[in-house]
Amino acid sequence: MDLRLKDKAVVVTGASRGIGLAVTRAFVEEGARVVAGARTVSPELAELAASGAVVPVTADLATADGVTTLIGTAVERLDGLDVLVNNVGVARARPGGFASVTDEQWLETLTVNVLSAVRAARAALPALLAARGSMVTISSINAFLPDPGVIDYTASKAALTNFSKALSKEVAPQGVRVNTIAPGPVSTELWTGPGGIAETIATAMGVAPQEAVDLAINGLGGLPTGRFTRPDEVADLVLMLASDRAANITGADFTIDGGLVKTL
Repeated sequence: MDLRLKDKAVVVTGASRGIGLAVTRAFVEEGARVVAGARTVSPELAELAASGAVVPVTADLATADGVTTLIGTAVERLDGLDVLVNNVGVARARPGGFASVTDEQWLETLTVNVLSAVRAARAALPALLAARGSMVTISSINAFLPDPGVIDYTASKAALTNFSKALSKEVAPQGVRVNTIAPGPVSTELWTGPGGIAETIATAMGVAPQEAVDLAINGLGGLPTGRFTRPDEVADLVLMLASDRAANITGADFTIDGGLVKTL
């Protein structure tokens, strides 16, 4: 299926690894022009940049200046903007429970997971309105599946999804679509890398990291598919929602979790 994304101007946040890197690669494969924002440029993102397919922008997207730099560079370099993908995020396991999460940790999570998307949307909206473009935001199943083990994360994702749905109602009459994606566990460094959620949980439980992953797969009734979602699978869904093939879809949230959520 031709998604008709060739030459589209795209911004991806948190693009150096994981879901963001997979989304960036997928847009490049479709012939889009991509500005990729990240705090650091990973070797994989640098390789894409060296090929001329991507313009990387080093910016701290937890700050207003960082977001302004990214969106401003994108609009200038791409002569407009068709798609904004809000992907940057942070998740920390909280094995010590609610009382262990400090104000500073709450503020970090809310700033990165919610305020970065708010700022990016605000900065990108004039260009998106001009192009009648699309915004796709990576939220989480934890937006509607509360987990005390990541209590600040789950609260932030609920806010992010609600913000996106509210914004979609305002801008839809002007031709801009806003949708969210709710992944379950994804096989990225956020989960399985050093210092990731699996390792943190494993340390608290006194088990090996792989055992923590297995517990996540088998917990909450299990993942019927028996595995985490791959980053490229999330990326495929992003591209579909960003494309004109989904031209009448807005204000919607799409779950991709291997069947983890069993409720309606």
